[in-house]
Amino acid sequence: MNLGKTLFAQVMEFVPWKTFGRIIDRHQGDTSVRTLGCADLFRVMVFAQLTWRESLRDIEACLAAKPIDPNQNHPTPPTN
Repeated sequence: MNLGKTLFAQVMEFVPWKTFGRIIDRHQGDTSVRTLGCADLFRVMVFAQLTWRESLRDIEACLAAKPIDPNQNHPTPPTN
């Protein structure tokens, strides 16, 4: 059982989010954004790099995957 922070969470602690937000505002990066802003896209791209994802479909499948229930011997089926 994992009791500590994930590698992703540890890496995200090093990002200067206030400065990142100011840069986004200065360059109007979130102008007319519908779903994911620049900070969220940055997080997705860092996650993709850390997990060696090779395509957008691969990233989507990995982010949509459900964790394995430790009380079961098989993965939890997806609910759609």
